[in-house]
Amino acid sequence: MVDVPVEPAGVPRGRAMVERADWAARAFARYDAHSVRRIVQAAADAGAAHARQFAADAVAETGFGVAEHKLLKNLACSSGLVEAYRDTDFVTPRVRAGERIVEIPRPAGVVLALTPSTNPVATTYFKILACLMTRNAIILSPHPFAKQVSVAAARVMCEAAIAAGAPDGCIQVVEEPSIPLINALMTDERIAVILATGGTPMVRAAYRSGNPALGVGPGNVPVLVDSTADLALAARSIIASKSFDNSVLCTNESVLIVEEVVADKLIAALKREGGYLASPEETSALRDLLFEGDHPTTKWIGRDAAVIAQAAGIRVPPKTKVLIAPFDLVVPEEMLAHEKLFPVLGMVRVVSASRGIDAAKAVLRITGAGHSAAIHSQNAQTVMDYAAAVRVLRVSVNVGSSLGSSGIETNLAPTMTIGTGFFGRSSLGENLEPKHLVNIARIAYNADSSVPMPSFEGLDPWSSPSGPVPAYPVASNINEPASVTRRDPIAPEPDELREEIRRLVIEELRQIIKG
Repeated sequence: MVDVPVEPAGVPRGRAMVERADWAARAFARYDAHSVRRIVQAAADAGAAHARQFAADAVAETGFGVAEHKLLKNLACSSGLVEAYRDTDFVTPRVRAGERIVEIPRPAGVVLALTPSTNPVATTYFKILACLMTRNAIILSPHPFAKQVSVAAARVMCEAAIAAGAPDGCIQVVEEPSIPLINALMTDERIAVILATGGTPMVRAAYRSGNPALGVGPGNVPVLVDSTADLALAARSIIASKSFDNSVLCTNESVLIVEEVVADKLIAALKREGGYLASPEETSALRDLLFEGDHPTTKWIGRDAAVIAQAAGIRVPPKTKVLIAPFDLVVPEEMLAHEKLFPVLGMVRVVSASRGIDAAKAVLRITGAGHSAAIHSQNAQTVMDYAAAVRVLRVSVNVGSSLGSSGIETNLAPTMTIGTGFFGRSSLGENLEPKHLVNIARIAYNADSSVPMPSFEGLDPWSSPSGPVPAYPVASNINEPASVTRRDPIAPEPDELREEIRRLVIEELRQIIKG
């Protein structure tokens, strides 16, 4: 008798999801711009209608952040995203007559999207809409700590998209993550690209999968305030940004670097905005509470400043939003110089803007290369010198970095996925946006103008679906509606598999800000 190898639980399910998505992607790739706009708008409207509910649900499930701030992100990544790209067409061919080239947008196909626990709904919304705008099918794999709200958010958008004419199977979500299932999805050759947003282990696994991957590295944002800065604006921006969603955005300020001549005035302004300056003893208590050896204590991620202060034995005013912890040297051994996904801001004083630039470079050598930096200054030369020196690919000026670097309060592309480029060992060097999910096929005519080139104006190879798209064919003994996903009929994973998932999740959370 020949032994037939038994595949791990979840592998057949992964293959089935990809097959279904591939079927949907091939149908979706023929849709015209009008049909795509209708589907995108319907999904975005549904997401916006549930934005407040899902913001509260995300805080309840994960314990991270502030519901009102998550609401803002959810709206920015639903109706706000549609508005940002309202005049951008990722579908219709474009004629560049002067160059004798015709460009035809071609969707990637099936996108596997890994989403984090810190920004679960906003990232789910963002990646779904980016895929719908570009006619891609998407399979979402949510972080286990946020799977309930992520599945609910995906379902809401899926149902709206299908009702508006999207093909069945174009949005699916893993309801019960398991190591074999996620591995089966990541390594399937029919996956066109993996969008990895989360901890370092997740991103590295995506790059090792053998499929194209767009991953991001950890942040550790330095913010320099020089002697020319508008101190009131700087203080207001820094406190609002650092306290936004209790610092779970990877674009939040991590280390404040202030020129000595204005340091006391800035500290006074920070206190007026809700900052609390810790004494040396209190700084030591915060360091002991928030870090275990060389990594952060994950239980404090996304918690209120007052809660952290109380746990550290520090009495703070009732309206405290951010704890400011001064230290002397930017060195790897100083944990307050590392990324902090909680409302605690490290602070160092420098004698000049030039020394401040050096300090910012030192912060980014610890972790955060390629990610983000911020500066408050009225001096264009200082801003230019800073941006040219720090190894990041986005520098927010006179604005909070949390929403500035993510494109919500600047004119950068609005995103929940920050590319760190070559500095951060990433294949993506800018804010992820829909254009990164499209390749362009180019028709190139002879450059000699004497060779005739016919007019392509008004020609379009795509069309509007003629009637409802047939549902994905399933076996007759499976009773299933055209919805987000089917539940895996395979029995639950054994205890050792659940323990392995738990171990990897804990390791990922530890790596979120360790780099």
